[in-house]
Amino acid sequence: MHVLLVNNAPIPVYGYGGTERVIWDLGRTLVQLGHRVSYLVPQGSHCEFGQVLLIRPDAPWDGQIPADVDIAHFQFHPRTGVERPHLMTEHGNARKLRPLPLNTVFLSRNHAARHGSTEFVYNGLDWDSYGPVDFDCPRPRHHFLGKAAWGVKNVRGAIRVARFAGVDLDVLGGTRISFRRGFRWTLSRSVHFHGMVGGARKTLLLNMSRGLILPVRWHEPFGLAVIESLYFGCPVFSTPYGSLPELVPLHCGVLSAQARVLAEAVRDNRFDPRACHAHVLEHFGARRMARDYLRLYERVLAGESIHARHPVIQDPARALPWMD
Repeated sequence: MHVLLVNNAPIPVYGYGGTERVIWDLGRTLVQLGHRVSYLVPQGSHCEFGQVLLIRPDAPWDGQIPADVDIAHFQFHPRTGVERPHLMTEHGNARKLRPLPLNTVFLSRNHAARHGSTEFVYNGLDWDSYGPVDFDCPRPRHHFLGKAAWGVKNVRGAIRVARFAGVDLDVLGGTRISFRRGFRWTLSRSVHFHGMVGGARKTLLLNMSRGLILPVRWHEPFGLAVIESLYFGCPVFSTPYGSLPELVPLHCGVLSAQARVLAEAVRDNRFDPRACHAHVLEHFGARRMARDYLRLYERVLAGESIHARHPVIQDPARALPWMD
C-alpha cells in the first residue's frame, strides 16, 4: 500500500511532542511493515525512508496526490472536497460546531465520543528513538511538560501542587516570566524553568524526574506528554479530563481536579517506575498505532465511509474546573 501523509508543518520535529513526531513515527513504522510512504508537507522537510512532496495549500488536493498513492491521510481538515480515497485525523478540540469529514478518526475514546463518534486510534511513538531508561538515576524533582503559555495546560496549578507537596518542579515548555495569554511571573526558587526542550536535554530531565504534574483544564484529546513521561518511569498526577483516564491506570498515577489531593499523592509517591514504563510499551507504541490505521485504510479502500454522518464537536473547548 502507498500511503501519503499530509501535514501543514515540516517534518521531522524532535522538540516537545506534537503531530510531527507522531506522523514521522507512523510513516517509518508503515515502511517497516512493508508499505510505501510519502509526505506532502511544507518546505524544510526531509525524510530518508519516503518521498517528500512540497504542499501547496491553495491548490486542489487531488492534483497534489500522486497517481500511485492508494490513500491520503490528512492531519488537518482539508476543507475542500477530496475525491481520492482519504482519511483525516482530528488532533485537537474544535471550538466551533462545524462538521468534520466522514472519514475522520480521533485520538482517544473520549475524544471520539465528544464528537459523536466511536472511531479512534491512540497515538503511538517509536520508543527505540528515546533510548533506554535509567531507573537507577537519582530523581530529586517532579516535572511539568507542555506549552506553559497555554492556560488550559495549567502550569500555575502544577506549581501550586508542587508547593503544597513540598517538592521541586522542572517546567519543560515555559519560562519564569511570560506575557502570553496573561502576565505570569514565578518567583519560587523551587520551580526550575527550562524553556522548550527536546532531544538529549529532554531525555536527561525526564530520566531525573519522579513524576509528571499536569493538572490540565480542558479535555485532553490524547496527551503525548503523558505517555512520554510514563515511558521514563514517571507516574502521572493530573486531572480526570478527556483522555487521561484512558492513559493513566490506577497503578500509574492519580487523577483529581483538587490541588491538595494531587499534592498528597505526590508526597506519597510509591508508584513502580518499571510498571509505568511497561504500560506504555504495551499500549502506546508506533507499531500498534500503524496497524490500527492500516485497518482504517483498508475500510476506506473497500469503499466504506468511517461515519454515516459528519462528526461534530458536542462539547466545544472551554476551561474546566480546578480547585486550588
